Formats: sequence, C-alpha cells, structure tokens
Amino acid sequence: MIENIQVHIESYGMTQRLKDMAAITTPDAQTIVVQPFDKGVMDDIRKAIMAANVGINPVPQGNFMRCPVPSLSGERRLELAKRATQMAEEGKVRVRNARRDALEVLKKGNKEKLVTDDELKRSEKEIQTHTDTFTAEIEKNLKAKEADLKG
Repeated sequence: MIENIQVHIESYGMTQRLKDMAAITTPDAQTIVVQPFDKGVMDDIRKAIMAANVGINPVPQGNFMRCPVPSLSGERRLELAKRATQMAEEGKVRVRNARRDALEVLKKGNKEKLVTDDELKRSEKEIQTHTDTFTAEIEKNLKAKEADLKG
C-alpha cells in the first residue's frame, strides 16, 4: 500500500522508494508501522506518505511511525476506486509511450537502412500486439480491483 511511495530525501538530494529506506510491518489489520533505517529521514518519509494521497496520516513515535489505516467506508472505497483508475491510466500512458519510443527506433533504423521494410512492418505489428496485451492486462487488473472494492 505504501511501500512503493517515492521519498525525496532533502539532506541526500535523492529519491528512493519507501521500502528501500525503512522496515515496513503490519502489526494488525488497521496499522502499518514504518521504521526508517536512518532516523534523520523520518520527516521526509512522513511528508511523502502524506503527499501520496493514500488516506494515511503517519504519527511519529520515537524512532518509528505508526500509520493508522482507515476502515473501508463507502466513501473510502470510492476514493480507492478513483485512485486505481488513475493508476491504471498512468500505466496505459507508460505502455503507449514505450510503444512510441520503440516505433521511433524502428523507423530511424529503417531510414538508415538498418531495418528492412518487411522487418519494420512485422515489428510494428508485434509492438502493437504487445501494447494491446499489456493494456488489456491493466484493464483486467483494474476491473478486478474495482470488483474487490465493491465488496
């Protein structure tokens, strides 16, 4: 739920995933505990969790943070469904961008006579097939998540 949140560490001037910089445990179904490996980044982690809009407000407690997970009310389910839709759309955009980049490389190779016209056409179809497959997988996962959230 929060392990892949990107945390910008001001003092180091870099960004890392939360799971790479803290131990994340779930002592019960309603609580996530985040214990940073370096206590100096506690505030950066807290800010990143708040900015991620996952509905969790971390509470610092000494050398760790307790993150109460809100119960799944009807409103919360709708909020999570919207977030899932947003993430699915971002995933589809990434797939389309990868397709665009691959096609650009192929067309450049064709222009420079490194790729034949037949190879270009075959590769374009193959890339489109992969694009369709990944887009369908994203849609399938979104539908499953929406069904899961409905009950």
